[in-house]
Amino acid sequence: MALLLLLLHFAEPETKSGSSIGRYAERIQEDSERALRPRLNAKYEPEAEREVIGWINALVPGANIQPGRENVYYSLRSGIVLIQLMESVLNQTPSLTPEAQRIRRPIVYSTMSAPFKQMENIEVFLNCAMAYGVPKASLFQTVDLYEGRNMAQVLNTLLQLGTECQRHGMRGPVCGPRPTYKNARQFTAEQLRSSEGIIGLQAGTNKCASQKGMSMGGQRHIADIRCDEMTPEGNARHIADIRCDNMTPEGSAVIGLQMGTNKCASQAGMSIGGQRHIADIRCDQMTPEGSAVIGLQMGLGQKQGANQSGMSFGGIRHIADGRVSEGSKEGASVIGLQMGPGQGQVASQSGMTFGGQRHILDSH
Repeated sequence: MALLLLLLHFAEPETKSGSSIGRYAERIQEDSERALRPRLNAKYEPEAEREVIGWINALVPGANIQPGRENVYYSLRSGIVLIQLMESVLNQTPSLTPEAQRIRRPIVYSTMSAPFKQMENIEVFLNCAMAYGVPKASLFQTVDLYEGRNMAQVLNTLLQLGTECQRHGMRGPVCGPRPTYKNARQFTAEQLRSSEGIIGLQAGTNKCASQKGMSMGGQRHIADIRCDEMTPEGNARHIADIRCDNMTPEGSAVIGLQMGTNKCASQAGMSIGGQRHIADIRCDQMTPEGSAVIGLQMGLGQKQGANQSGMSFGGIRHIADGRVSEGSKEGASVIGLQMGPGQGQVASQSGMTFGGQRHILDSH
């Protein structure tokens, strides 16, 4: 429709007559049908055609529809064969729906070859089929049959009519798939309650991979760890101080999958000493041989910057552990520069004495 309005908008004034507009509309409609017809014909199934024409030939005397899409189209186009089929179905169905019982029989149809009369016959068949029980969504449109636009949908409607014949217990040949019936189930409260303990497949499956035969050390769940009581001194134990239980003898030599895999690289023959936590490591005292050695950590590399040969140290003492000894008697009455200059003294340190000298590195 939008394309038609666009063509009319840009058409020249002399082409806007009634006959020109009709020709443009017909051309557009023919082009659209020509493009859509191959896709609709691709859905046409020969198996469904054989089933339908066999059923019609069995119920309608003298129909004699031949296989082939064009043969089916020309045989059903007038709608007469379809009405005769519907009449035979109604006569052989013992229990009709209330809507089907209101259909006036025999069904009147027109034998005229006029297009609108043949389309009326098709419309009568569609109304009778819907009253018989065929869903409205399964019905074909009148133009689908009369103009041959969608013959696949015509076959689907006839197959659905055969399904409804099976549902209503028609005495005679039928076609189409078997009908489906409502099968409602009632569950008790106990059955509904028991389903709450079932893990559905939405949560996964354990059928694909097996962990059968795997062994681990003593298991301890994270939720099972608790802080011990406070010590008598009042010190609380931190969670980092909680230790895991010892592994069982069977699991001590097993590396669990949580720790990785030992299939790629072998650690055979490796031994480990006793475990030692980092917080438990302390610095030992220096050996006599190393007391006179200045490591590279304490100065420039390889003693190339300044020569400290011959220097010796006393025992190592951390700065936080150092204390100052008492001053000597000679230095008790002397005020060091750390206390500030005395009265009348500006910058001279002449005559000043100190207690015993003590180097910071020699303190112990």
